Amino acid sequence: MPPRIAYFPDSFHEVNGVAHTSRNFAAYARRHYVPMLCVRAGQTTRRLDPEGSFEALELGRSPLAVKMEKDLSFDPLFFRYSGLISETVRAFRPNIIHITGPSELGIFGAYFAWQLGIPLAASWHTNIHEYAGRRMRWLSRHMGAFGPKIEHGVETGSLDAVSRFYRLAKVLYAPNPELCTLLERTTGRPCHLMQRGVDTNIFTPAKRTRAANDGQLVLGYVGRLSVEKNVALLPRIDAELREQGVRPRWLIAGHGAEEAALRSALGDAAIVGVLHGEDLAQAYANLDLFVFPSHTDTFGNVVLEALASGVPAIVTPDGGPAHILHAAEAFTGPVGCIARDDDFSQAIARLLAQPEALAAMRASARDYALCCSWDAVFDRVLAAYPIVL
Repeated sequence: MPPRIAYFPDSFHEVNGVAHTSRNFAAYARRHYVPMLCVRAGQTTRRLDPEGSFEALELGRSPLAVKMEKDLSFDPLFFRYSGLISETVRAFRPNIIHITGPSELGIFGAYFAWQLGIPLAASWHTNIHEYAGRRMRWLSRHMGAFGPKIEHGVETGSLDAVSRFYRLAKVLYAPNPELCTLLERTTGRPCHLMQRGVDTNIFTPAKRTRAANDGQLVLGYVGRLSVEKNVALLPRIDAELREQGVRPRWLIAGHGAEEAALRSALGDAAIVGVLHGEDLAQAYANLDLFVFPSHTDTFGNVVLEALASGVPAIVTPDGGPAHILHAAEAFTGPVGCIARDDDFSQAIARLLAQPEALAAMRASARDYALCCSWDAVFDRVLAAYPIVL
């Protein structure tokens, strides 16, 4: 018998890795008849009609909710739902509560696990400590030699605080081995991989609409346009390529605080906002290379979506995207390049100078993505639950 899971995701309807994973976890539960209650934030408060073994309670945020990002908020008045959540969770009778972070929903999930005396599982999806450090740069960049020390202090303090929260759980999940090692060291709890999957029917090279003889180089980025994604590197890459005689066209999908700066620096770039479904799949498939300069992503599902679309990726050595490229190379062969910030433009130029190698990377990228299913991801998650039941 599968466990009865009360799932409290930080986000569900938004455009980010946590929401993407959460929607797929819910879909997995429906497909495999895993009893799941999903308690999540939404526009209005409503109890959704059960779909077989799947139930959902959606809670509207108050006007006092604090914007954390363009589509993410924290509601300090969420406690008003404590009675409704308690009633719903008790009626569902979960065997385990699973949270995704220290949001208002995560705090509620941890509280009810303690109150009901049932195990708590927690998955790590966002490097909050690294985000905190980078978002101090508005101040630290004016502090001279003390600036890096301030960032490091904020990052270290944030990691300690978040680790204390994660110690409440009996079992942890993280999207890459490096983070699992970090969490086991800072929390003393066992940590298992909870990677991301990809729908290879949606993301496929078959969605490419550009003419075969189109000689234009199209570079792309998909994700939040924010400082922690290191998107300020994109204009620098563009300038360095142009100095080498390469004139790329940019297709950038996403939104965030850095959008205006990118529009100014990349005047002829197509910055198209957030895309979904067929529009997003077509955008990926029409790229020649996927450029992802983030140092903070715990996994990088956009990289996997690009690979499924037959598009090689250029990523940094830090975080989950590099693990994706290493795993793919071990399985099917090279699918892109790992480069430091100073070397991105050179890496792109080297690939363009080797058209046969680039074609082989396209094929290998697609082959690797075909082996990355969501069912395999969540089968492993459920397999670790009995450790705490």
